[in-house]
Amino acid sequence: MERRLAAILVSDVVGYSRLMQLDEAGTLAALAERRKEILEPLVVKYHARIVKVMGDGVLIEFASAVNAVACAVELQDSMKAANADLPEDRKILLRVGVNLGDVIAQGNDLYGDGVNIAVRLEALAEPGSVVVSQTVFSHVRGKSKLGFEDLGEQNLKNMAEPVRVYRIGSPPELAPKSGNGRAQPSKLSIAVLPFVNMSGDPEQEYFSDGITEDIITDLSKVSTLKVLSRNTVFTFKGKSVDVGQIARQLKVGHVLEGSVRKAGGRVRITAELIDADDSHVWAERYDRDLSDIFALQDEISETIVTALKLKLQPGEKKAIESRSTHNPHAYQLYLLGRDYQLRHSARSLGIALRFYQQALEIDPLYARAWAMVAVCQARLHWIGKSEDSGLAAAEKALTLDTSLAEAHAARGRVLAANGRYEEALAAHEEALRLEPDSFDVRFNFGGTCFQLGRHEAAIEHYERAAKLLESDYVSLRLATMSYVALGRHKESLGLASSHAAHREGGYGASRRRKRAGEWRHRLGSTGRERTRQTMGLARPSH
Repeated sequence: MERRLAAILVSDVVGYSRLMQLDEAGTLAALAERRKEILEPLVVKYHARIVKVMGDGVLIEFASAVNAVACAVELQDSMKAANADLPEDRKILLRVGVNLGDVIAQGNDLYGDGVNIAVRLEALAEPGSVVVSQTVFSHVRGKSKLGFEDLGEQNLKNMAEPVRVYRIGSPPELAPKSGNGRAQPSKLSIAVLPFVNMSGDPEQEYFSDGITEDIITDLSKVSTLKVLSRNTVFTFKGKSVDVGQIARQLKVGHVLEGSVRKAGGRVRITAELIDADDSHVWAERYDRDLSDIFALQDEISETIVTALKLKLQPGEKKAIESRSTHNPHAYQLYLLGRDYQLRHSARSLGIALRFYQQALEIDPLYARAWAMVAVCQARLHWIGKSEDSGLAAAEKALTLDTSLAEAHAARGRVLAANGRYEEALAAHEEALRLEPDSFDVRFNFGGTCFQLGRHEAAIEHYERAAKLLESDYVSLRLATMSYVALGRHKESLGLASSHAAHREGGYGASRRRKRAGEWRHRLGSTGRERTRQTMGLARPSH
């Protein structure tokens, strides 16, 4: 092994899976042509080396950060020119990230944080843009006429320290600078930070997370408000943060933070709305009976809209107040099921399924619960742990609500398992259209693509799923299997290392260790048995 300093450029194609679905042969031919006509000449021009090509992505090594940035900008300009005469749905857009750092060379491949940070930067980039790290900016500043926009410090996945990030040029969706020199979003925007569990019981974490997710979902229904996705805001879970700095870092005008305390039949929620200048816009504390939880969520969302001086359209108000259930006990069982489902093991999926089924015993018309029953049954059926494929549950969910992306995703998996491939792909595409940033949608689509031997698409969906859910590690393992199926063993080994590090040292692992320790400390045999009874797992007494 050899260590050296190198500038690393990583890029991938935006919406690669969609392009492949539209025209597989045409997309592969277009990519091959652009690599030959655009990428390879640029690599020669800037004295670089293509380390590896990863389906729709590429990793390039440069000896100079200046050359890496110049190449990245020219690459994006050339791709834009090549797209000029193409319809919108056929354009090939790239995301590009550039980092300068220490790398480990082994054979023809490169490893280490220098590479990993470049990969994370590429994931942050918007279609058609280039983002670079602080180290690259420091080396290029003064040597280039390019403009750089400071995106602030970013917490990159599996990186111990935040990295300051810069975007080359100014994004088109930002309006002119305000008087204080800060770019202002073209429409109001908000980040809802994970509400803190103040119940004194770590097992109530599922409830505070569920409240956060539902508020995000409600606010997303307001057309004049941009709401950051769950996977973005949950990277700050459990961290002490400066709210004003977070607003500037995430490029949003406002941040909502709060806490949840649930005890007995009561729930107390505190919420505070803060703007990017760290000024308090609105704050409130609610102390209600648990049976009022849905009305309380509606009130919080509508009060935020009012505080932001937005007008809620009648259809948006109706959408916010439209719940899949109005039974608080069924809702809590759904949240418990969701918490177990995202732990992935066959046992936890079985426990999640029981919680969802208990919710449906209370409210048989709970569409979201039916959708999750379908997802769990489809996964358990796929690994041979259930005779029920989930098709009936998916059809039931869609009968109750045709807009449930998870139900379409589960139906796609079931149809694929039964050899109805065209119908399966249509179901997955509909799920992706409804909710492209859903873990369940991506994870299930990846499973069907793997089954059909469409490993390039499977890799895209699995890797996207892993980005959407910090605690997930299974998606990376499955993506590794697709790399092996393609004969790309070096990439499979690299991803396998990331999978192992993510599982052992990431958010999911620390959460599992924390939960296990708290569980052992808090519960004696009587407490454990009581919990087993709650989940319907208790052994019969003798």
